[in-house]
Amino acid sequence: MSSVYFLLDAILNLYSWLVIIAVILSWLVGFGVVNRSNQLVRMFYEASWRLTEPAFNYVRRYLPNLGGLDISPIIILLAIFFLRSLLREYWPINF
Repeated sequence: MSSVYFLLDAILNLYSWLVIIAVILSWLVGFGVVNRSNQLVRMFYEASWRLTEPAFNYVRRYLPNLGGLDISPIIILLAIFFLRSLLREYWPINF
């Protein structure tokens, strides 16, 4: 049973890092630091966008319009941290 816990915890941890990477990549592209015409940059940007955008869109549906400020990654990260804390609290493992 503990292997399921560690698998869920690792998946949530990886997804939180993916959200952070997606945000940083979007800032770098937005500020013109990196160019999406580069094939390597485009590959990483597309992969991070395809993996995080469904979750971001789900959260954006319920958020009010904040005038160009997108706080959906923050909400997603808070939800991931809450789920990881909940797993640690209620999973029957003696550490």
